[in-house]
Amino acid sequence: MSSTIKNQSNLVGGSDEIDLAKLFGILIDNKIKIIVITFVFAVVGIVYALFVTPIYKADALIQVEAKSSGMGTMLGGDMADMFGGGDSSSSTEIEIIKSRMVLGQTVDKLNLTTQVTPDYFPIFGQGLARMQGAQIHADISRFELPNTIAAPASYTLEVINQKKGEYKLIDSDGNHILTGFVGQLSSDHGYKIFVTDIHANDGDMFTVSKRTRYDAIGILQRNLSVSEQGKQTGILQLSYTGPNRLEIAKILNNISENYFLQNVERNSAEAENSLEFLKKHLPEVKTKLTAAEDKLNNYRQANESVDLPLEAKSALDTMVSLESQLNELTFKESDISQRFTKDHPAYISLLDKRKTLLAEKARLNKKVEKLPKTQREILRLTRDVEVNQQIYVQMLNKVQELSIVKASTVGNVRILDSAQSASAPIKPKKSLIVVLSTLLGGMLSVAIVVLKAAFHRGVENPDEIEAIGLPVYASIPESSWQLASDKKNEKSKKNHQDTIVQSLLAVANPADLSIEALRSLRTSLHFAMMEAKNNILMISGPSPGIGKSFVSANMAAVMAQAGQRVLVIDADMRKGRMERQMCVDSKPGLADYLSGRESIESVIKAPGIDNLDFIARGAVPPNPSELLMHPRMKTLLDWASENYDLVLVDTPPILAVTDPAIVGAHAGTTMIVSRFGLNPIKEIEVTKNRFEQNGIEVKGCILNAVVKKASSTYGGSYGYYNYSYVNDNK
Repeated sequence: MSSTIKNQSNLVGGSDEIDLAKLFGILIDNKIKIIVITFVFAVVGIVYALFVTPIYKADALIQVEAKSSGMGTMLGGDMADMFGGGDSSSSTEIEIIKSRMVLGQTVDKLNLTTQVTPDYFPIFGQGLARMQGAQIHADISRFELPNTIAAPASYTLEVINQKKGEYKLIDSDGNHILTGFVGQLSSDHGYKIFVTDIHANDGDMFTVSKRTRYDAIGILQRNLSVSEQGKQTGILQLSYTGPNRLEIAKILNNISENYFLQNVERNSAEAENSLEFLKKHLPEVKTKLTAAEDKLNNYRQANESVDLPLEAKSALDTMVSLESQLNELTFKESDISQRFTKDHPAYISLLDKRKTLLAEKARLNKKVEKLPKTQREILRLTRDVEVNQQIYVQMLNKVQELSIVKASTVGNVRILDSAQSASAPIKPKKSLIVVLSTLLGGMLSVAIVVLKAAFHRGVENPDEIEAIGLPVYASIPESSWQLASDKKNEKSKKNHQDTIVQSLLAVANPADLSIEALRSLRTSLHFAMMEAKNNILMISGPSPGIGKSFVSANMAAVMAQAGQRVLVIDADMRKGRMERQMCVDSKPGLADYLSGRESIESVIKAPGIDNLDFIARGAVPPNPSELLMHPRMKTLLDWASENYDLVLVDTPPILAVTDPAIVGAHAGTTMIVSRFGLNPIKEIEVTKNRFEQNGIEVKGCILNAVVKKASSTYGGSYGYYNYSYVNDNK
């Protein structure tokens, strides 16, 4: 596997394996970040669990039995079949309970189109009030808007005087609408409001929302849950959730009662309709009966009470029986036609029976025609009386039966358990929220760390640099002293103070591990420069902010301390700041010499270190690259090479500007600096290739600001060791 591919996936130890040791090291390196993120999520979970509004649950139990009027044995088979029997599935009853017919009655009775909520401080106000035990509420039993305003609409109810129960209503634009008192109906400008109770302090405000009936029913449907207990038991459990324990129990009880009452009304509706029909036609039948009796009596008086012979009387009884059966068939047909079509066997049987009875009636009529005229007339009148009388008595019996059915209808639904709400909220589950939020924080922090490591392409292992054919001459540890010094100087600069702390590490803290690494580099460079064409060493790098100036200045100081005469040139005329480490002025400098304004001797400064001289960048020129190409640059380097043991030139990054390529043509040795964890291996390789394209050989690389990390330790990389002096004379 190439080093480039290996660097792009730092967690991969092979082509298809994850380096668990390196992964473990990464987690150890970022333990503070993981702990902090996990702690923040845990705190957020605790705060949410404490301040979120608790939701309570109320439930009720209803039994749905097979439909029966309870009068089957009393009324006989036909009436029992007509008003009883038939099952209603639980799924059907569940849909009835959740219908707008049932829930709409609850909305109307409890005035659920009006919602009153106290105005708390945003986010935490309601939770704080609940924890403090503050019970602020207002009850409104009636709230009507003008016809010109349609719901939804929002208003503000402000308490003026709590003792008197005085309040005022304000619209969303801040306009005063009306002033009222608790327990009195207040109306003005088409608004009507009846506040039954207010428990609040003077100045407290409530938001009064008026929503449509449809929206209120929708809220009930979303919060209402109906399910069958067991399979085909007919036991329905109703559950309703909400933030107010008393209110949800009240709502659920009302829903149960509405469902129960509509069930009773539905079961008695057929009996009621039939009863109304019979009572409407009963007077007509009675009138016909009276008229038939009067005709019979008048005819008997006119013919001096004619008696019928036995044969005629037998025919009369038969005809009356036939009429009674035909009337009975008429009742049955009205019922059976609602359930079956004329092609049904039961309907066909009824029609055949009627046809037989009509044929028998026609035969008797022919037989009666053979009787004497007086007997025929008496027979006809007597038949009319008895038939009407029988119809009248039958209708009276039906009226009594239906009245009993209506009075005894109890429906096939009964409420087993009325609604009650639990004392403990069903959500939030505080302990579960805290645990889950903590786990989420832990997993998220680990994911962030792992993803950052997976996409992080900065070199952390010298082996990766050497894999591209570039030797690593030194790994310089990151200096905590240098970081602290830079912070002090930056703070002094912001506060406009003149006190500058000595920031050259080789002078201020020569025992630092970074300086020890530079001493090792000094030895390596001695052998590396033995075959060079001159004693000029150029330091460059791929990008800004990698510590080139730090390495150049301190390495020069280390070499000067070893007895060599060293000249350091800050050739970064754009953003060079090495004069800060040398504690000298930046002017005059290199730019001033190259532009011809100063001589060589005038730009050389002594930073106060034996055997070390320094040339700052000078005034920032508009054309740094052109100045570096001037013959004066070669003259300066040739002069310096003759008068110093080592000439160290610090240049800007090669990938940003072309200046290093110009200077590199005069240097005998070129070294590049890369920063630990910052420069990708591809960037270092491009830097090397860029120099080679300009005919400059890069001798090696210096890995700067190396941090001792667990990921490198567990991953098999090598680092550095602390072997500083210990003072035992205490």
